[in-house]
Parts: sequence; structure tokens; C-alpha cells
Amino acid sequence: MKILSLLAGVAAILMAGNASAQTSQLQTEESFQGTASLKVGYRYLQTLPEGYTEATDKRWPLILFLHGSGERGDNLEVLKKHGPPKLIAAGQHFEAVVVSPQVPTGQIWDPHAVKALTDHLISALRIDPDRVYLTGLSMGGFGTWDTAIEYPDTYAAIIPICGGTGVRWVMAERIKSLPIWIFHGEKDTTVEPAFSKKIYDVLKKLGSNVQLTLYPNASHDSWTATYDDPKVWQWLFEQRRTAK
Repeated sequence: MKILSLLAGVAAILMAGNASAQTSQLQTEESFQGTASLKVGYRYLQTLPEGYTEATDKRWPLILFLHGSGERGDNLEVLKKHGPPKLIAAGQHFEAVVVSPQVPTGQIWDPHAVKALTDHLISALRIDPDRVYLTGLSMGGFGTWDTAIEYPDTYAAIIPICGGTGVRWVMAERIKSLPIWIFHGEKDTTVEPAFSKKIYDVLKKLGSNVQLTLYPNASHDSWTATYDDPKVWQWLFEQRRTAK
């Protein structure tokens, strides 16, 4: 009897482990076809938080993730290689709607299309417009900067990773009130860390709420350590858009 009881206990543990492995949030494939004035659309992965329902007045934060150049194309599955889609596929849960659009092959992020998608999501889902966050890596880091500079009043905070603003640092005044946490690898030879350092220095002189984290031993992949850090998400969810 003791042996049977022990075997039953082991079986219960294994079943619990299998159930746990299957509790990752569902990432559905969606699409946005643009607007009458902006005929640019994106296909995207969308994940709704546990407990999401249209039947209540509760509104949720929105995380919009912009991928790098290597994930362009027409296969949304490749987005699960990095960032929030990777974390969700591995079983991490976010108390937020998470949307990851995909850029077609040969194109780069269009800040106006990103804004149009953001507006669509806010109107179509139960999104808290004061808790809309934008983050991206490499090409998506540049896209994050470009979108924020074009639409500084839309997002509550941004996290650009191994990106930069190029000469658009001259427009830093537009985003001086936006909470920003920048990440870059000191050994990055694909996108020089000077890109992040330049805009950080300019924003700091403007008195902005900006942080810069440089990983001394990281090369281009400074996103894995960033997205794996719970403190990054804690900081992000603490940010709210201020009244304009």
C-alpha cells in the first residue's frame, strides 16, 4: 500500500508539472490594415492577460513590442525568438495586453503606422490609455525612438534597447517629459553604444526622467538580460502618462 501511495504521489507531481508547462498565455495572430489616410498595416501577435473580459469596466496596460531586423517577414512565429513573445511562449504571464507587430521583409518601422496600430488597439480592446508602453530592440529600438519623438504624448514610458535616434537627438525636447530607460551593450559593434549615449546625454541636460544601463560585457544582444530582469517590468508598470 505504501508503494502504491508513493507511486500515486509521483504521478500527481508529474501531472502538476505538465499542467504548469501548459499554462502559457495564448498568443493569437491578428492583423491591422491601416486607415483611410495611412494605408500601412501590420500582422501581429496578441496576448490578453488572465481575467481579461469585455464584461467589466477594468482596463489593462498595453505593451507594444517592436522586433529587430532579423524577424521581418510574414511568419509571426519568428517573433517568439526574442523579447516579450519569447517570454510568453516560455510561460511568463503579463498583467497586460501584449502586442508584437511584424514588419514585412525589406521594410523598417514606420512610426505613423505604429501609432495607428496603437490607436486601433486602444479603441478595440479594454486598454488603459494612460498605461501604454513601447519597447523594441535594435531596429525596433530605433523604431521606439522614432515613434516616441513623433507622438510623445501617446506613451506612458519607453524602453529602447540597442537603438538610437541618429540626428534626431536635436528633437529631444519633444520627449523630455517621457520616462525612458535605455539599454545597450558596451561591446556592441552592430549598433554603437554611442547612439544611446548621445541621446541620453542630451535628455539628461534637459532634466528628463531618463536612465541608461550599459552592459559592460554585452555585444549586440543586450535585450535578453533586459527583458529577463523583473525590475525592468516593475519600473515599466509603475509609469503612467501624465496629463497634457
